[in-house]
Amino acid sequence: MRQINLEDITKLTKKAVIKINYNLNNSLVSLIQKAKEKETSVLSKSILSDILENQEIAKEGNIPLCQDTGVVVVLLEIGNQVSYNGNIYDAINEGVRLGYKEGYLRKSMVTHPFNRVNTKDNTPAIIHTKIIQGDKIIMKIAAKGGGSENMSKVTMLTPTEGIEGVKKLVLDTIFNAGGRPCPPLIVGIGIGGNFEKSALLAKEAIFRDLDDSSEDVIIKKLEDDLYNEINDLGVGPMGVGGDTTCLAVKINYHPMHIASLPVAINIQCHSARHTEVIL
Repeated sequence: MRQINLEDITKLTKKAVIKINYNLNNSLVSLIQKAKEKETSVLSKSILSDILENQEIAKEGNIPLCQDTGVVVVLLEIGNQVSYNGNIYDAINEGVRLGYKEGYLRKSMVTHPFNRVNTKDNTPAIIHTKIIQGDKIIMKIAAKGGGSENMSKVTMLTPTEGIEGVKKLVLDTIFNAGGRPCPPLIVGIGIGGNFEKSALLAKEAIFRDLDDSSEDVIIKKLEDDLYNEINDLGVGPMGVGGDTTCLAVKINYHPMHIASLPVAINIQCHSARHTEVIL
């Protein structure tokens, strides 16, 4: 068994939450640059230029990309040959606490649905845990903004609605969201499992590499079709119209009950802030 020091988890989490709030991934910047080159709307092209300029200012000035510095979401994978003393969730939350304090990041978490008292340190993080083979711990860490999350949706379709039903649901959701989730978007879709599994699949989808595609032929075609059809909606950057409503569509799927077709849509704004840490 490999022994892990939970202080290292805290340090790496702190570093990660600051890093992702100050810097966009290079592959995402490249996608936005390509979208700007293809955009035919003058206003939309200008907005994409502003997004690119904003990320340069944030990177150079070590300041947040957006005033909404998000809820911290961690996809935690723990190797079955790893051991540690203490509570790994506490170690992650301490890293979040320190990162949001030392990085001067906005604290957005509240304790209760109705009294809305701020926790004042952006904890607790939302943590999803898997046990994997090996002697490593993998943390996929995101800062997920409220605006795009609020436009997300879980719906229980019937199997007879099929691919066309999924398409209609996704296109209606994106069109009705308009500019509120700050497009251009990355659209994560989870199909199958059950109610809660589909939502987790959709969340995991937005962590995927931007240049990958599904290995399943049917799902890959659906990703490609939805990418084109979403951009044909004309919502455009920040909802002002144009050719660029989404930058990527990622679909994850899982086996399901014969009577069910659960579909979850997790919308990610253009400021897609996540990273991967491996110990």
